[in-house]
Amino acid sequence: MKNTSKFKVDRNVLIPIFIFLLISVVSIYSTRRFLGANFQNLYIKQMVWYFIGFGLAYLVMGLGNRWLYNNAYIFYLIGVVSLVLVLFFGVTVKNATCWFKIPFIGTIQPSEFMKIFWIITLSRMIGDFNDENNNPDTVDELKFLLKVMVLLFIPSALTFIEPDTGAVIMYLIITIVMLFVGGFRKRWFVFTIGALVILLGVFLGIYYFKQDLFIDIFGTSFFYRMDRITNWSSASGMQLRNSMIAIGSSGVTGHGINHTPIYFPEMQTDFIFAVFASNTGFIGAISLIIIMLIFDLTLIGYVNKTSNDMDKYAIGGIIGVLLFQQIYNISMTIGLLPIMGITLPFISYGGSSLLSYMLLLGIVFNVSNESLRYTN
Repeated sequence: MKNTSKFKVDRNVLIPIFIFLLISVVSIYSTRRFLGANFQNLYIKQMVWYFIGFGLAYLVMGLGNRWLYNNAYIFYLIGVVSLVLVLFFGVTVKNATCWFKIPFIGTIQPSEFMKIFWIITLSRMIGDFNDENNNPDTVDELKFLLKVMVLLFIPSALTFIEPDTGAVIMYLIITIVMLFVGGFRKRWFVFTIGALVILLGVFLGIYYFKQDLFIDIFGTSFFYRMDRITNWSSASGMQLRNSMIAIGSSGVTGHGINHTPIYFPEMQTDFIFAVFASNTGFIGAISLIIIMLIFDLTLIGYVNKTSNDMDKYAIGGIIGVLLFQQIYNISMTIGLLPIMGITLPFISYGGSSLLSYMLLLGIVFNVSNESLRYTN
């Protein structure tokens, strides 16, 4: 065991985060000329959120991951209560009631933090189950999975009502990846995927062939959201069309910092990759993807290195949600996937999104520190 400081972190984790910080701030700064007077200082706010986020990450290091797992069900309860409260006391933006308005701070999105709480809670649940069942049979696993499904359904239903479909998908991905890392039988994953395909088929069938029934069940607002998603491939919307123009016209080296050629909505948040790619061109876009890949592979390596099973499950959940958001966000900005409110981790502007990932980073920091301590 090395004599390593409790707060030392693997450079393969820390260096990419500082690069993400730089890319995020510069890209958000490049959106200023397209945004109103109230949005000119977003890049400064992002730096403040990063500063606070590093503080939270190192606070998690000080508390330790064991403390998080010991209080997992308290965090889960806090998350569920916040999702209930936001439906009654939250602010509504573009027909979605997803945020609390905090004076002098801005908005806070509970579903972003529910991702963290669910990862911590499920890590505790899987760890306890595996500790109590050395050789679980099918019935034992089924009982456990039913319990997981109940606890998953509660935040998923509340988040769907807001509505925030992207967050619901992420809850599900976190669950599937963590159960896989937890060693559950493959038959459950085949069954789950099959059930999801059937449910999706029924859902789309009602949407396409029984639209009046669809509106009665899900409401007019969600119907129009679905209409926008299902028509994504035509690239007829100004947001996607202009994003593709910005990226496609950037060439090898880009238009230069602060020279994004055209406006598109949510360019500082969901479409930040298009801003960065238009500024830095093919070289910049590929470089960012490579840095993200190095970061992700470093986390994947921790799954095998850590001696703590709950850390292993948590890292699996973090990897799952990171990869999903990275792939989906970049794909939707170039027209490969439907547009949804899914940010690019560590790059997009947003206090809730960034702080939630910095808290998860605290878990990663702890696992990284353990790896440094026990590596010869």
